[in-house]
Amino acid sequence: MNAFPPLTIAGIEISPPLALAPMAGVTNALFRKLFKPFGFGLTVSEFVSAQSLIRMNRRTLEMIDVYADERPTSVQLHGNDPAVMAQAAAFVEECGADIVDINFGCPAPKIVKGGDGAAILRDPDLAVAICAAVRKAVKRVPVTVKMRLGWERDNYTYLEIAKRAEAVGIDAFTLHGRYGKQFYKPSADWSYIARLKEVVSVPVIGNGDIASPADAVRCYHESGVDAVMVGRAALGNPWLIRGIAAAMQGLPQPAPPTVAERIDFARVHFDAMVERYGEKSGVFQMRKHLAWYIRGIAGASSLREQINNLAEADAVRALLADARNRPSAEVPALDEVDVAV
Repeated sequence: MNAFPPLTIAGIEISPPLALAPMAGVTNALFRKLFKPFGFGLTVSEFVSAQSLIRMNRRTLEMIDVYADERPTSVQLHGNDPAVMAQAAAFVEECGADIVDINFGCPAPKIVKGGDGAAILRDPDLAVAICAAVRKAVKRVPVTVKMRLGWERDNYTYLEIAKRAEAVGIDAFTLHGRYGKQFYKPSADWSYIARLKEVVSVPVIGNGDIASPADAVRCYHESGVDAVMVGRAALGNPWLIRGIAAAMQGLPQPAPPTVAERIDFARVHFDAMVERYGEKSGVFQMRKHLAWYIRGIAGASSLREQINNLAEADAVRALLADARNRPSAEVPALDEVDVAV
């Protein structure tokens, strides 16, 4: 199989054409730095509140940090005021983002209730106004949009918004093949993504239910997209990314990780989080990550419960050391992964 060609967005090369989905509370700079070497061509930040950013909220400012060795990196903003989005986008560009991405896709209630994310798809005029304001404010780097088909089944607005957004200068689109009210069930429909690729001339990245290298290859070819984006399936499983990257480069599939390899990488992630955020916060933030890393290990449920009741880093490390010697078990379904994308 021939290697997949790199994706280029307004001069930014993404190779292989494989992107990390923005995930709330997950895709911080440290996560992106650790997962990048497995084969992501593009990393994307958590979705960042434009309003909080222009208020210089300390936690929000941390969310736009970018490591040199994770680039190219897109910083994604959410908001429903064109002027605020423009101000935040200009600031993000000055802080070093390689790409500024606009969030019209998140269906999480806490985002939608404020009129942000996928809720904006109900108002194409507002969506285009945001795109135009951000594109005008950002002078040097590409501006992209991540969106869903629409907010509800009877009102798919994605094609109208995309065509009008392209006309005001948007450089690429990522489309998740569901509408907002669907959240993550049933399966994403990539035929709509293929339709978007037919009606715009800028690159299109497809997103939704990529859970294996075979999924990535099939969806890429059947939809005609320029790249694919992977989210929930990569949680606790960066080796999935290694497999997709190998498939995209025409290389043999690498061997799956052993339990010991999975635990060892979890320990690297854990130690890095504790070092960056301190013991209390690092241990707390890593609970969800460790739950993902130990999926499919014998006794994972009991082990997860023990981890969630520990506050000391050394106690968690001792549990992880014990887990290295456990056998594999059946991996739970992807639907059990609960995170906003």
